[in-house]
Amino acid sequence: MADTSIYQSPLSQRYASKEMKEIFSNDKKFRTWRRLWIALAQAEQELGLDITDEQIDELIAHKDDINYEVAQEREKIVRHDVMSHVYAYGQQCPGAKGIIHLGATSCYVGDNTDLIVMHEALELVKKKIVNVLAELKKFALEYKDMPCLAFTHFQPAQPTTVGKRAALWAHDLMMDYEEIEYLLEHKKLLGQKGTTGTQASFMELFNGDTDKVKEIDRIICEKLGYDAYFPVSGQTYSRKYDTRVLHALAGIAQSAHKFSNDIRLLQHMKEIEEPFEKGQIGSSAMAYKRNPMRSERMASLANYVICDTLNPALTASTQWFERTLDDSANKRISVPEAFLATDGILDLYLNITDGLVVYPKVIEADLLRELPFMATENIMMDAVKAGGDRQELHEAIRVHSMEAGRHVKEEGKPNDLIDLIAADPKFGMTKEQIMEVMDPKNFVGRAPQQTEEFFKEYIDPILEANKDDLGIHADINV
Repeated sequence: MADTSIYQSPLSQRYASKEMKEIFSNDKKFRTWRRLWIALAQAEQELGLDITDEQIDELIAHKDDINYEVAQEREKIVRHDVMSHVYAYGQQCPGAKGIIHLGATSCYVGDNTDLIVMHEALELVKKKIVNVLAELKKFALEYKDMPCLAFTHFQPAQPTTVGKRAALWAHDLMMDYEEIEYLLEHKKLLGQKGTTGTQASFMELFNGDTDKVKEIDRIICEKLGYDAYFPVSGQTYSRKYDTRVLHALAGIAQSAHKFSNDIRLLQHMKEIEEPFEKGQIGSSAMAYKRNPMRSERMASLANYVICDTLNPALTASTQWFERTLDDSANKRISVPEAFLATDGILDLYLNITDGLVVYPKVIEADLLRELPFMATENIMMDAVKAGGDRQELHEAIRVHSMEAGRHVKEEGKPNDLIDLIAADPKFGMTKEQIMEVMDPKNFVGRAPQQTEEFFKEYIDPILEANKDDLGIHADINV
């Protein structure tokens, strides 16, 4: 149980998954620092510095057993987190103590670790997007032929289908997937650039051999599983990179927020609901309530992520020359919190789409209530084919539509437009003939075909490319 006497972040307590929290854990951070120190020592040895196999073996032997207490006590004295961990590592590796962090600056471990952690977090985000896309595909294809009332300005418009609407949600997420994929395909490490990015300390270590100094970046990256590094930098990698990453997360937040809005409106209309568990309480006061709390939580977390993008933007824009340290405290908070919140959003998205409840009779009733107004063009064309005058018919429909609208809005009666038209001899059509025109499937255009084509041409390749990551489910904590 967590310590209840001090503040704990709701993101780690309530919303983010265990996998995402592990990526941003201290264990992950400091074990990666040690991996980087090992890679540095190995690269320096390969390029001719006097570093022994025994020293490297000693570093490897203690790469995971972090002696936190030693580092914490040392930091109270030196007020420097990296040098505290250099000291703690040296206590465990006395034979290698003299070559740990040789030639490096703090950003060697700090920045490279931040990049590695962000890239691993992006991989988890991508995995969850793919699983949401799989659920949306399943839902969309199941309901691709079910006509429903569509809206522009939240006013009744030409019908669509339930599945086509889900394709819109998937299309937004597809664009987010493409952003994440781009970041991962172009991922880089900082490498080893030194105090101001000139690699001057390594020029000293290697007696001015510029080829060896350049090669050290490549070797370090290779040992960490990378094939690219920032070609130029100050002491840090450009903080614009953090902005780019968080903008990709904000894109996911935008897509999820839009989805959550639609679900909340549909739940108000009683057409589609998010999952509601047997023992779930919708309201402390109103026992009958089925509040869309998961969708609301998605929207709430999405607002946070979208706003959080301002943090790295401000940090990047206010850095001085080769580096200042006013990025550090902000970066430690804004980047992990953005990932944890996005992780929570995607777990909610997956949980909701995995259990959406559809009410076909309500959807049909809502559509039929408005369909007479939308069908008037088709009715008029059929009446013209039967010999009617288009101008007269147009005026008659206008008058009847106003009257039917008045009955609905002022008197609370059902929409009787079809009855009014059937009773008008100018149309020469029975109510039965008019109802044949009124088949909702006549008004959805290519929605079913568009839905099938979209998932086949755009989403299926994504699912195929990531098939080993499919099959996860998200059980939200509370």
